[in-house]
Amino acid sequence: MAEPHAIAIDDLRPRLERAFETAEAKVKALITAEPDFFPIYTVGGKWKHGGELWTDWCAGFLTGMMWQFTRRTGDLWWRGKAEHHSRLLEHKKEDRAVHDLGFIFLNSYLPWYEETQDPALNDVLIQAGRTLAMRFNPQGKYLRSFVSPESLFIDIMMNVPIIFYAARETDDKALHDLAVAHCRTTERTLVRPDGGTAHEGIFNPETGEFLHQSTHQGLNAESDWTRGLAWSLYGFTTVFSYTKDPADLAVAQRNADHFLNRLPDSFIPPWDFDVPEGPDRIDDTSAGAIAASGLLDLARATTDEAASQRYRQGALCLLNALCTDRNVAWEDPNWEGVLKHGVYHFHKKLGVDESVMWGEYFFVEALCKALKGAY
Repeated sequence: MAEPHAIAIDDLRPRLERAFETAEAKVKALITAEPDFFPIYTVGGKWKHGGELWTDWCAGFLTGMMWQFTRRTGDLWWRGKAEHHSRLLEHKKEDRAVHDLGFIFLNSYLPWYEETQDPALNDVLIQAGRTLAMRFNPQGKYLRSFVSPESLFIDIMMNVPIIFYAARETDDKALHDLAVAHCRTTERTLVRPDGGTAHEGIFNPETGEFLHQSTHQGLNAESDWTRGLAWSLYGFTTVFSYTKDPADLAVAQRNADHFLNRLPDSFIPPWDFDVPEGPDRIDDTSAGAIAASGLLDLARATTDEAASQRYRQGALCLLNALCTDRNVAWEDPNWEGVLKHGVYHFHKKLGVDESVMWGEYFFVEALCKALKGAY
């Protein structure tokens, strides 16, 4: 398996810059051709199609890229588009049908608020955090997924930070404790001793008893679905920034070590590490992009210098592998996405070997962190 090796950021910078410029051009073309449209995945490289959504959770990623472009370039055109697309999402602050309010608002209203300090924008973030907290099952001490009351997803680790944010902004200890309880339940039931993760946990919603691990998108209940592992790595790192609890940092580091240890020599993860060699072992660049961005944060969070260096180099190795002619559509004007070879839902055959909107966002986010040296 691959081991992170030394890559100089100055050697990588030209391709990172080119990938960023490609992303700007592709997103500008998308929002010009399809105003106010929030896609999830491409079909044959095209964003506009009639395919199934499964669940609508990606609007914050397109908007978040506009905020990344704004911050890096200072371009007021991007600022206007970012604000406009953020406003289109405000109604979701009351949406109790999804578990993805962190994805939606932390990438849209949070950067907007950080730019302006407008309390009305902060109120939207606080309400979104409180709405997500309504999914909490007090018996099992978990935030239930959109699928059913008995279901806990590893993905929610990327969304629970908006509850921590709302708790911090309102000095609400009960809200903070609720979010902590969710993290401890996730650690206990979905994170494995070796640092791998299950996609889903099934509970008795009446008693709170944990029953078993399961999956919707992994190979099977016991396998290493790579995007879920990346969600956990990144999510626990972000949670640590709120809690400063060594337990959260320790989970993130176990996840990171496991992810890096299982990467193939190409440094591009398959959609599940346990898929056997053959036609179904397809790359998922989106998992690589999420992990790269999370690893850059984790490198800053840990005080273990050796671990920090490994995570930093791991992230740069992932970006080095992603920023190639094969994976970035910089030479393909007919491909509307930025990052090729992502996977949404292998079993449902949705967005398989396509561009996926979270892959786009976390790729751009990782590019910006690396180019800024924010790691």
